[in-house]
Amino acid sequence: MKRAPILPALIERFFTERLIRQRNVSAHTIASYRDTFRLLLQFIQRHLKREPSDLELRDIDAPLISAFLDDLEATRAVVARTRNLRLTAIRSFFRFAALEEPAYGAHIQRVLLVPSKLHDKRVVHFLSRAEIEAILAAPDVKTWLGRRDHALVLLAVQTGLRLSELIQLDIDSVVLGRGAHVRCLGKGRKERCTPLTVHAVSVLRAWLKESRSPGVAALFPTIHGDHLSADSVQHLLRKYVTTARTRCASLRQKRVSVHVLRHTAAMELLQAGEHCSIIALWLGHESVETTQIYLHAHMALKEAALAKIAPLNGRALGRFHPKDHLLEFLNAL
Repeated sequence: MKRAPILPALIERFFTERLIRQRNVSAHTIASYRDTFRLLLQFIQRHLKREPSDLELRDIDAPLISAFLDDLEATRAVVARTRNLRLTAIRSFFRFAALEEPAYGAHIQRVLLVPSKLHDKRVVHFLSRAEIEAILAAPDVKTWLGRRDHALVLLAVQTGLRLSELIQLDIDSVVLGRGAHVRCLGKGRKERCTPLTVHAVSVLRAWLKESRSPGVAALFPTIHGDHLSADSVQHLLRKYVTTARTRCASLRQKRVSVHVLRHTAAMELLQAGEHCSIIALWLGHESVETTQIYLHAHMALKEAALAKIAPLNGRALGRFHPKDHLLEFLNAL
């Protein structure tokens, strides 16, 4: 009797046992990994002319994965960052397979050595204080929708919440008394609390007094009482940015998204003198290294460093000569 291929069962256990039951990853992670394997199996089906359910683990080797990633760039015009995200999902599966099927260790190791693709790291975009104020002034606060959108944009730019975190906020996510803060569930299912300014507390307190239908839990609901979708928030922000461009000319050269508001919150903290470790906690970054991008974008800090350097037409800086004999020995090599 022919043995059934192990790959289909492995993939099913990877999603149901490893990702959902053991790691309890978010729905966003499940969707991203699902899409990766859907694209991979469709690619194999086209190129190997074999049904996914008939594949063996050895059929998915390093050259095939490299060809799949190249095909994504060629046919779907994905950027290097997206390519690397697909590779991350595949590596996660093969690390799981290494535990489940140790006999395939050498094959799995070759797959795990498929390299990520280097890509340009662009300087982050953020808004000036004048640009922020122009956007906040755009909603018509004489209307219910305008007051909702004004409170939403203010909260976004003050807290730096991700779009996914912003749209899932409920009324009980906000504490407006002593130690006012907003509580959200971020990446990796990590809950964090972000403090609120006095002005944000005032605006949110007024917003929570607005009439709403019984049982509506969303902090920023639609007219039907549901949570706003990500597309709705991006759409309303684009609308207000278009209005703000008539008052603030510098916005005409900028593309503004909720993520740009997040960058703006980080830069405001950096300009206020906060350390990168504090900003990392504020934004919910896994590593302080992620927050270093704001240092690269902060021109004022670079200009301050430049001001400390003696000008070229001034007195030359003295050369440092180490006193320690071991340093002298190493320098002489």
